[in-house]
Amino acid sequence: MSFPWSYSVLGLVPGLILTIVVAALVLYTSLIVWEFCLRHPDVKDVCDIGKILFWGKNWAWYLTAAMFLLNNTFIQGLHCLVGSNYLNTISNHGMCTIGFSAILAAISFFCSLPRTFSTLAKVATASAFFTFVSVILATVFAVIEDRPNGYAGTPPKVLLVPAAGTGFVAGMNAFMNISYTFIGQITVPSFIAEMKDPRDFPKALWAVTTAEVVVFSVVGAVIYSQTGTNYITTPAFGSLSNEVHKKVSFSFMIPTIIFLGVLYASVSARFIYFNIFTGTRHYGNHTLIGWASWAAILAATWTAAFIIAGVIPFFSDLLSLMSSLFDSFFGFIFWGTAYIRMRRAEHGPRFWRVRGWRGVLGVGMNLSLIAIGLLFLTGGTYASVRSIVHGYEQSSFGGPFTCASNGI
Repeated sequence: MSFPWSYSVLGLVPGLILTIVVAALVLYTSLIVWEFCLRHPDVKDVCDIGKILFWGKNWAWYLTAAMFLLNNTFIQGLHCLVGSNYLNTISNHGMCTIGFSAILAAISFFCSLPRTFSTLAKVATASAFFTFVSVILATVFAVIEDRPNGYAGTPPKVLLVPAAGTGFVAGMNAFMNISYTFIGQITVPSFIAEMKDPRDFPKALWAVTTAEVVVFSVVGAVIYSQTGTNYITTPAFGSLSNEVHKKVSFSFMIPTIIFLGVLYASVSARFIYFNIFTGTRHYGNHTLIGWASWAAILAATWTAAFIIAGVIPFFSDLLSLMSSLFDSFFGFIFWGTAYIRMRRAEHGPRFWRVRGWRGVLGVGMNLSLIAIGLLFLTGGTYASVRSIVHGYEQSSFGGPFTCASNGI
């Protein structure tokens, strides 16, 4: 539901084009991840890939592990933050905001306790259904309402292209909001490792990508067309003027708010747990030490997530900062490098010549992926930090561990 805001900054036409381009890049890089995992069936997670890519060095594994765990914990914190956003909205600020974040962290901790993805897969199906209902309701409500929330007599202003004077910081943050929603390759190796037949992965990937492009584009474009640049909020539920419409549509999102945080917590916990207990009887058996350790790992990650949600009380800038710091590697740089390493192993150091025009096109495409990742890491981080500094200068954010409402 941050897509309408991104379109309000980028303009509707560039926003839709970037949505399709980012989706295509994520599809392409996910297929590279899949091919890499098939070539290296011993890979359990993205940290193993990081070590293989960078000459088998232990420092590469540890550095990737640090980024991996930080990325996942930030996402858990984001979902604590959005959960408090929802609870404040639905209760009309019935409790201190930090209390709502604690409630979400506690609920998510208990939902994270299952140790296999097979259990989470059933929850994921329900989560996807409720998310679809939520965004469709929000879109329908935005269309049938007479005016957006905060209407001040001026009609919604819909921009096909960016407004004159749109700066690098605003444009980069909007672009990263779109990218963050699509980028999830960091979890793909963990999923593939548990698939009965990893060769089926592309079928699921194509289905998911197609559904994402259609839903994200339609919902983003329609809601933006009804609210315009002058009345848009993030998340876009806040642009609905009817309180019942806002609360009903937002309520259907709560399973996803919980599930996505749970998913990333589970991926992190599995990574830590497996590296501690591989080769012991606790690895695949129901033992007291195994379950106590699993619960302790989850408790640690959700405590860290709760702290992040309390210290960083903003939504869109957190998305952008996460995207610039971590998606630069896990969305682009790693997979451009993986492609080059695989082709070099197949055809030798001059692989790009041996393969003819396909080799030239392939190496050009994947060097471009690495360049996009470096743009995220440098320009994206700068834009995110500048936006956060500006927000504090304008007193747009509450203080750490605030009781102030962040409802919409």
